[in-house]
Amino acid sequence: MSSSGGLSSARGKLSLARHEPGSGAVVRLGEGDLRIEDIVGLARGEATVHLSSDAAYRARLRANAQLVEDHQQAGRAIYGVTTGVGASVDNHIPAALRDQMPLNLLRFHGVGTGRLFDEAESAAIVASRLVSLGRGHSGVREELLERMCDFINDRLLPQIPAEGSVGASGDLTPLSYLAAALVGEREVTLRGEVMSAARAHEVTGRAPIVLRPKESLAVMNGTSVMTGLACLAFERASALAALASSISAMSSEVVHGNPEHFDDRIFALKPHPGSRACAGFIRGHLESGPTKHVARLQDRYSIRCAAHVIGVLVDALDFARSLITIELNGVSDNPIFDNETGDVLHGGNFYGGHLCFAMDGIKTAAASVADLLDRQLVLLCCPETSDGLPANLVAGSEPESLVQHGFKAMQISASALTAEALKLTMPASAFSRSTESHNQDKVSMGTIAARDCLRVLELTELVAAIVLLADCQAVDLRDPAEARARTRALHECVRAEIPMVEKDRRQDLDIQAIVSLHQAGALPGIGRGESLSGSTGEGSA
Repeated sequence: MSSSGGLSSARGKLSLARHEPGSGAVVRLGEGDLRIEDIVGLARGEATVHLSSDAAYRARLRANAQLVEDHQQAGRAIYGVTTGVGASVDNHIPAALRDQMPLNLLRFHGVGTGRLFDEAESAAIVASRLVSLGRGHSGVREELLERMCDFINDRLLPQIPAEGSVGASGDLTPLSYLAAALVGEREVTLRGEVMSAARAHEVTGRAPIVLRPKESLAVMNGTSVMTGLACLAFERASALAALASSISAMSSEVVHGNPEHFDDRIFALKPHPGSRACAGFIRGHLESGPTKHVARLQDRYSIRCAAHVIGVLVDALDFARSLITIELNGVSDNPIFDNETGDVLHGGNFYGGHLCFAMDGIKTAAASVADLLDRQLVLLCCPETSDGLPANLVAGSEPESLVQHGFKAMQISASALTAEALKLTMPASAFSRSTESHNQDKVSMGTIAARDCLRVLELTELVAAIVLLADCQAVDLRDPAEARARTRALHECVRAEIPMVEKDRRQDLDIQAIVSLHQAGALPGIGRGESLSGSTGEGSA
């Protein structure tokens, strides 16, 4: 069997290493397409964003913004500027009242509910909207784009309720909170401190923006909430796939599984790139030490098919990267302005169906990984399936062990988390419904799908944390000195923070500690800044 430690698609498009921009990383808007990783870096505050100073680019922005004024002066109809919005499109707005539209639009959309997006989510949303508007087809001034750059760089971020978008006509309600912050209304966080948007402008020494006709609608009428969340979900799911592969390798080792299940010849005969890459990663893990006793010719499916199951997630991510990248760099607005002809184009680029499809796919594949890991936990805790490990991984000997319970309750928690993740796999796209006086009569529900995806990923990370703790307990019960190199490295990292369960005690803090290590990229071999790319399933380095 060939050996490789990588986890990327055979086409080389998907690396499961987390992105970590270098010190002082700068993202420049207007100098080519941005990547998912750029949005993640901005969301985390690991990079700053600046509008390109290229004279031609700036001239295009100014010319596009001027088109709004030119069309108004010529008496041409512009949706949301000279007309009402939505089902009120037949309302003609007198010239004397048009300056009221920007504030009225953002104010009446202030109806969001639910939890507030956290700072990283809010920053990803602002960055995604900035990228779309920065394409120079939305009729907004460069001053507005500069202010959005300031928001990201100053960590002045709108407090955005998560609920209230149907994902077509854009993310109108949640993005109204960004528009409101720009004009000094509603609430924001400034470097983590909650305050009014008006106060935040005072602290940063800037006057609120006065939005011109079309600018309020331009900020609000796009897919940037679902896009920002999708970028975060993509990165999180990539890291999860690597973690699940490491855990599966450890589970195989501690139950004395058959490593031949991950022979590349098997995967070459049905070469799904993701599954083949996962098999290569697991194979490399299991080859990092001496051959051990094999308990069964054929392991149960949660071990034998681990690479196949996780591979679905890897391939879903490979497919989703293209959809997310196009959406991120596309002009998701209405109306949009053609710089070449000066035409106003009224259409439906605010529809988020592609992202909804991507998020529904990733969340389903991630929930399947939760189910896989939950099944592995059962194998670890039953002596008949673990090749003799103590029931529930209880340490010690009788009679004291008779009153200890080990990982019995951890199984219950993992089962509950998995069930919730699986419940959320119902596709959001199936719930399109007509709203807003039957004007928005076919909608994507993409933002709901993105929120569901992040929740499924959160649940699956918790399941993974529980199973990693169980694997480490099993390593202790076998003999840590005999563990394979990669297993030993993970075990040592965990044990530096969390002791073995020798007697019954609470383990909720242990679970959270593992999740924190994972999210910080601190788990060896699968962390941020460590390369996991390069595998083609054929033994390449």
